[in-house]
Amino acid sequence: MSTATKTSHIGRKISRIRELRGMKQEALAAELGISQQSVSSLEQSEHIEDEKLERVAKVLGVSKEAIENFNEDTIFNNINNFHDNSIQNNFNPVEKVIELYERLLEAEKEKNAYLEKLLDKK
Repeated sequence: MSTATKTSHIGRKISRIRELRGMKQEALAAELGISQQSVSSLEQSEHIEDEKLERVAKVLGVSKEAIENFNEDTIFNNINNFHDNSIQNNFNPVEKVIELYERLLEAEKEKNAYLEKLLDKK
């Protein structure tokens, strides 16, 4: 099988997008009003009519063009770029944990002070 045929196989693209969205064939079938076997057959089809592709795209929450142009390499490159950009933004999770801990500690101190004040009134 040639790479060109493999990358233009619309059923495989639908299958992969469905999997990436965490959706089972049964769920896609229910949303489309068809059987799970029909979804399986659809995902084995190299070409799909535009109207049916539009319906599938809507259920998957993507555009028809997104399915047609889907390329897993592009998706992983985008994920890696996002990860690289996050690192460049100097986001330090340890600092966020410390900040949260300090806020919780301050809230506990305020609560203790309030309780001590209530006990002193008795």
